Amino acid sequence: MKIEVWSDYVCPFCYIGKRRLEHALERFPNKDQVEVVYKSFELDPNYPREAVGGDIHDLLAGKYGMSREQAIASNRSVGESARSVGLDYDFDRMRYTNTFDAHRLAHFAEEKGLSQALTERLMQAYFTEGAFLGDSEELAKLAAEAGLDKDEALGVLNSGAYGENVRADENEAMQLGVRGVPFFVLDGKFAVSGAQPDEVFDQALQRAWGERSPLTVLGADTSDADGCADGSCAVPQAKPE
Repeated sequence: MKIEVWSDYVCPFCYIGKRRLEHALERFPNKDQVEVVYKSFELDPNYPREAVGGDIHDLLAGKYGMSREQAIASNRSVGESARSVGLDYDFDRMRYTNTFDAHRLAHFAEEKGLSQALTERLMQAYFTEGAFLGDSEELAKLAAEAGLDKDEALGVLNSGAYGENVRADENEAMQLGVRGVPFFVLDGKFAVSGAQPDEVFDQALQRAWGERSPLTVLGADTSDADGCADGSCAVPQAKPE
């Protein structure tokens, strides 16, 4: 069975959803016959790669018209969800950036059989270590820690390679009607939208394994979500061509 996961490295619910899927797979009796494939999705494709002023709390407040205090409270709530799956988010150190280059690097890692390792390393670095994923040298260093050759990774980042792969993943997401991430498609049969509770992932794995039907979304409908809420990060921006 194949599970395709659309996510972004700066989406707080994507890392939580990743963990919940992994925990569900640990419980799944047929886990050795499941392949997980990560697909590219940019939360904000128009955001600059260079660092901008303000922290993640200011960014959230400005983007969704809330006070800084409300943003801090919202992030604190997400942090509690992260801790429930064994993750320790450090919002004060997070540095938001454009993730197109990180997604390009991920496609290179997929060719080397290291997509899973790189995905985990990038998310861990961003959410818990304050890594700046907009810097090519930083990305290449993280790639090396995930098992890739640092010089090869830097060459990919400097060349612009794999950009078409990123766009292909994003176009596929648009065709599926994906409006927020994480978004999990199980064997082309069922989908889970958002970082849903454990029982939703358990149910999806069981049903996708034993049934064949048109794509059915399990869990909350986030098509009208505004920002990161209810387990997923919604994206109002149109994708560039």
